[in-house]
Amino acid sequence: MSPTRRRLLSAVGPISVSVAIAGCLDGFGGDSLELTTPEEAPGDDWTEPDWRPADGTPTEDDVDATTAVADLEVPWDLAFAGEDAFLTERDGGLRRFDAADLATGEELAPEDGEVVLEAGDLPDRAAPGEGGTLGVAVHPDYPESAVAFVSYTVDDGGFENRVVRCDLEGDDPDSDPDPEPTPILEGIPGATTHNGGRITFGPDSHLWVTTGDAQEPALAQDPGSLAGSVLRLTPGGDPAPGNPDWGADGDDRIYTLGHRNPQGIDFTPEGAPVIAEHGPAARDEVSVLRPGGNYGWPIVRGGPNDSEYGSYDDEDHDAATPPVLNTGPDETWAPSGLAFYADGAVGPWENHVLVCGLASETLYAVALRPGDGNGNGSGDSTGEEGHPHPADLPWLDDRLEATVTPLFEGRYGRLRHVEPGPDGSLYLLTSNLDGRAGGEFPRSGDDRVVRLEP
Repeated sequence: MSPTRRRLLSAVGPISVSVAIAGCLDGFGGDSLELTTPEEAPGDDWTEPDWRPADGTPTEDDVDATTAVADLEVPWDLAFAGEDAFLTERDGGLRRFDAADLATGEELAPEDGEVVLEAGDLPDRAAPGEGGTLGVAVHPDYPESAVAFVSYTVDDGGFENRVVRCDLEGDDPDSDPDPEPTPILEGIPGATTHNGGRITFGPDSHLWVTTGDAQEPALAQDPGSLAGSVLRLTPGGDPAPGNPDWGADGDDRIYTLGHRNPQGIDFTPEGAPVIAEHGPAARDEVSVLRPGGNYGWPIVRGGPNDSEYGSYDDEDHDAATPPVLNTGPDETWAPSGLAFYADGAVGPWENHVLVCGLASETLYAVALRPGDGNGNGSGDSTGEEGHPHPADLPWLDDRLEATVTPLFEGRYGRLRHVEPGPDGSLYLLTSNLDGRAGGEFPRSGDDRVVRLEP
């Protein structure tokens, strides 16, 4: 694949572009911001994927849906490890379920899971607005390393976000678990909204953390701030080896910046990180991350016909890295958790990125196919059943093109996260008790974990 203009720019060294802020950003600290690039970025070793999306278009009839757990309190994240499944509740703590129970049970109660952490076990924990107990990740060597990681919002004289590690066995294997949290990452700017909060271990065994702009958009262009970024850490919280160098005033835990509020992250079979993030008044995005990439917020957020934000294809914005999908100014997904479904158990869904929508109350199946590397996609502008998608545009990431299929629209209400299970099933988390549901939601039994099995 030929190198793109943006890839060539990353090869020639750091650049700095000063541009005017869109009028809707007045009051965010000045009349201009600069698109930040690293002093030194790792090489982008992107190669054309050797996987392909499954033939056909995913449909709801491909799966059977069952409520596995009901009556939860705003579930936010779910992680499988070994024979266990760990679930966070935004207004609570951390529960551990038997993964086999989730795979076979119906209408389980929250009490069927073991309480690993109470909300009060998390020091200085607060739940303002969209904050609270958020992401969970489990050590890749679990259960040999019986350690869980939790991200949550704190109020210690001001809102911040924090990631802690919890020893699930304690120092003495014959004693009760002692999950007293130990901070490994502190000082992430927080607010009542835009907290990011998803954490996961990648195939590189490093811990990835998404952070929001904490309602201060300019922070997303500050390499000395942890806001508006995707972080890549060792399990101990140090910068992962090979991270970009953001200069003397930068934070080497940052992998990419220029994000508004990313709440979903997963990886392709070859290990490329894929994220979803909330846009301003629509303009939601799905991106395949490049190391050292700047995703433009709050300067760039759309195409050439957007009257409110800068365009990725403007020559003044060459320092911005485009997403593979932008919903445009007229369509809102409100994306949260996502999963790259690499399992073949549900054949037509294989190798799709599954993105949960909150306001849209929809699960989106995004098929990624190689582009031509010259700013053009390789297919039509509709899916096989005529579903329009906004991704076949020359100003988006030209490595891939996307086809979007909406599923379960309005069936379960607000969807917070989707997680593949070890049995090939998928698990949907609803978020109808977060104060933002409308219409017929919340329903009796909300919130819930819905199992989608072949």
